[in-house]
Amino acid sequence: MAHFRKKNRSKKIGTVLLLLAGIALVMAYFIFGPNTGRHDRGDYLYIPTGATRAQVMDSLQQNGFISNKSSFLWVAKAAQYRKIHPGRYYIPKGSSNYYMVRLLRSGRQTPVKLVVGKLRHIEDFAALAGNRLEADSARFDSLLRQPAFLAAYGLDTNSALALIRPDTYEFYWTAGAEKVLKTIAAHYQQFWTDTRRKQAATLGLSEKDVFALAAIVDEETNKVAEKDTIASVYLNRLKQGMKLQADPTARYAAGDFGLRRITAAQTSLQHPFNTYYVTGLPPGPICTPSLSSLEAVLQPAQTNYIYFCADPAGSGGHLFAATWSEHLKNAQAYHRAQDAKGNR
Repeated sequence: MAHFRKKNRSKKIGTVLLLLAGIALVMAYFIFGPNTGRHDRGDYLYIPTGATRAQVMDSLQQNGFISNKSSFLWVAKAAQYRKIHPGRYYIPKGSSNYYMVRLLRSGRQTPVKLVVGKLRHIEDFAALAGNRLEADSARFDSLLRQPAFLAAYGLDTNSALALIRPDTYEFYWTAGAEKVLKTIAAHYQQFWTDTRRKQAATLGLSEKDVFALAAIVDEETNKVAEKDTIASVYLNRLKQGMKLQADPTARYAAGDFGLRRITAAQTSLQHPFNTYYVTGLPPGPICTPSLSSLEAVLQPAQTNYIYFCADPAGSGGHLFAATWSEHLKNAQAYHRAQDAKGNR
């Protein structure tokens, strides 16, 4: 009888242990098992500044980041996830409650890459940054039009675009507009080494002038090899007191960047950036110039060229001339080629 009782007690203990093991396995699955929702390849969770815990939970569930809200809340409570850290977080497919809670509790954001290419207006950058970061585009636009902010970098509202150098920048999604612009402005300041300042001074150009001319060069050609020659043409015109008569500035004044042929309709526009209308350089850059265009202006080719026009053969390059008669022949050949193609 004692043997039977002992055997029965052992059986009960075994059952309890199996039950406990089962509970432990369920708990372990709730904690470490996958709990992501419908995202096949993972996705980014955005937690806005000022979001409440309830809003974060709703966002996790409604946007498919968690499939079982109850288990997530249980783990979040056990892990004491109370403080909400705003930001952009990457949630991989198959993430566990434990992984997600630790990530959100730590505040370890996934940085945003802000890729700045060629832009033509302040509002272009504002829209780009506002679309990629939490800060509103209106805030970026406003800062880039504040004289006091720009004056710290030797710029004004006409030359503000010089501050935005094409590059790939990395920010946290929650970085404010002022912090973003100050970081970008630091790149602008780093560009101006002592050597480059001396090169600009030798050419009789201010820092704003360099960016204004480099932007014209950038719009004239994609061929890096001829940029320094194009820069020399415009510098030669400046030395002779000629109007620059740069087609890209007339196109900028017209606001039609698809124009292939510039006519009197554009060159006659009374616009401060139209160098057919104004003498000298425009008051600021007509685009965000590339590094190669900036270097071409600071280290121009030594030429006596005054004129150039697009190659009629369609090579993407240009034909250069030192005299009007030579240029006229080149220009006529180009226009005949455009007429034959039906380009406007």
